[in-house]
Amino acid sequence: MSALPVTLAEALAASDIVHERTAVAAAITRMAGELDARLGGGEALFLTVLHGAMLFAGELALAMRSPLRFDTVHVTRYRGATHGGELLWKQRPGTPLAGRTVLLVDDILDEGHTLAALRDACRSEGAAAVLIATLCTKPHGRCVPGLASDVNGLLVPDRYVYGYGMDFREQGRNLPAIYALRDT
Repeated sequence: MSALPVTLAEALAASDIVHERTAVAAAITRMAGELDARLGGGEALFLTVLHGAMLFAGELALAMRSPLRFDTVHVTRYRGATHGGELLWKQRPGTPLAGRTVLLVDDILDEGHTLAALRDACRSEGAAAVLIATLCTKPHGRCVPGLASDVNGLLVPDRYVYGYGMDFREQGRNLPAIYALRDT
């Protein structure tokens, strides 16, 4: 087993493209239609999880036709690392959640600890409903029991993924495709 790459250039050299930009765009268009249908013309609070979901959320919102209000939440488990740790709340939503349908928009559902904590926080704040939309999901057996995306864009391999909003050591969020590190 070789050492984990340090720089973005090293990571790119040790990675595969798993979804090109065109596949990401098609997935977002499909997701927007599915979410509009689920919302049935009702308004939702579009709650973007920073920083990873920024690019995805912007495109998803533009593709949707439902009435949306916008807010953000910023939590992290990674802090520049490639493995998650304890959840750190950096910013809570400023919009009251009570009685609202919350559309929680995140970059990836991996093990789900962050999304589960966010979902539970929305519910504890009195959200009428919480829908989870993720750009990517890793299919494996390590997810928080009972947690799933209501709408998901793409499946990715059970490897470290980055690009299109997701980072490799706080770099590469602006890459237009999704990459996965090969086994190192």
